Amino acid sequence: MSEIVRAGILSVDHGQVEAVQALGMSKGLTMRRIILPQAMRVIIPPTGNETISMLKTSSLASVITVTELLYAVQLIYSVNFKTIPLLIVASIWYLIVTSVLTVGQYYIERHYARGATRELPPTPWQRIRRHLFTIHSPLPEPSPQRLLGEER
Repeated sequence: MSEIVRAGILSVDHGQVEAVQALGMSKGLTMRRIILPQAMRVIIPPTGNETISMLKTSSLASVITVTELLYAVQLIYSVNFKTIPLLIVASIWYLIVTSVLTVGQYYIERHYARGATRELPPTPWQRIRRHLFTIHSPLPEPSPQRLLGEER
């Protein structure tokens, strides 16, 4: 994790630090207001991926009898012998939590990408709404030559 943060901080151009020093800002303020917001674009993706990966591999902890989701399911189905339904429930829980983390990571990455491009890409909901509510006209769109009266 520390290497991820270090790489993110080092990814910010040194000219940014020089410009802030020319303005006379303190080191703490420089880090908080200038360096970290730019570094977050580099820090967020691998951190989110590491978090999701740790969640997925947490099921391995059931082998060493650490109480987590899969181990709890094993304890329950050893009593009531409903193995398959309980494993399906556990897999659905893993799917839900992983999906929530993935969507959260998408929106956090989108938030920190604001200054990188002129326009943010549309979110999945914006794309769906645009597709559903666009009026499709049966007439072809006029060409620029027709609008300027240059059509022959």
